[in-house]
Amino acid sequence: MRVRVLQHVPFEDVGNMADWFAARGAEVQHTRFFMPDARLPALDECDLIVAMGGPMSVNDEAELPWLVAEKAFLRAAIDAGVAVLGVCLGAQLIASALGARVYANGEAEIGWFPVWRADEAEAGRFVFPERIELLHWHGETFELPPGAALLASSEACPHQAFQFGRRVIGLQCHPEMTPAMVADLLAECADELRPGPWVQRVDELAATPVANYAAGRVLMGEVLEYLLQA
Repeated sequence: MRVRVLQHVPFEDVGNMADWFAARGAEVQHTRFFMPDARLPALDECDLIVAMGGPMSVNDEAELPWLVAEKAFLRAAIDAGVAVLGVCLGAQLIASALGARVYANGEAEIGWFPVWRADEAEAGRFVFPERIELLHWHGETFELPPGAALLASSEACPHQAFQFGRRVIGLQCHPEMTPAMVADLLAECADELRPGPWVQRVDELAATPVANYAAGRVLMGEVLEYLLQA
């Protein structure tokens, strides 16, 4: 299995997916857009593409011109039938690549909040848990791309997860989180914790129950299994 990770900042890598890949002997390579030698691979080098998070916006193309190339790459991968997973910014990139608008959410959503399965989940789609508590760290959201199915919602952000076709899933939430990743986010992005109805305090974010991480790990494994079975 050949996995290509699209990484946008040093502190948002694949998290608990690393163990899942290692257990299956996957060859994991990165395109790190924050490095000057970032290179996008040929699509025939990829069995799975994973676009990770980052504090930038998909609309920052003037300041970050690599966003144009990344979105074109994701659209080409989707059209070619390559399995694609997007997390947070990665989900927004997929949505944008498919022609959907990405824009400011009504409120910033930063913290551990419940996500629940969408009512309109269809047969054959990935089945989200009925309810699961996951980390959120975002200020933007996206319209559902044309032809996409909503998989999950939260109270602050109705578009938490979507599926396009059989091999593309976008997750606004963060099932991949580990305690080390949360510590890194608090170190790098604490300035985003401005008081709001859906923004937790530093002590709340740092005191997350172990069960939350375990549930996210299970969900992420199920998502990966689903995408790679197609």
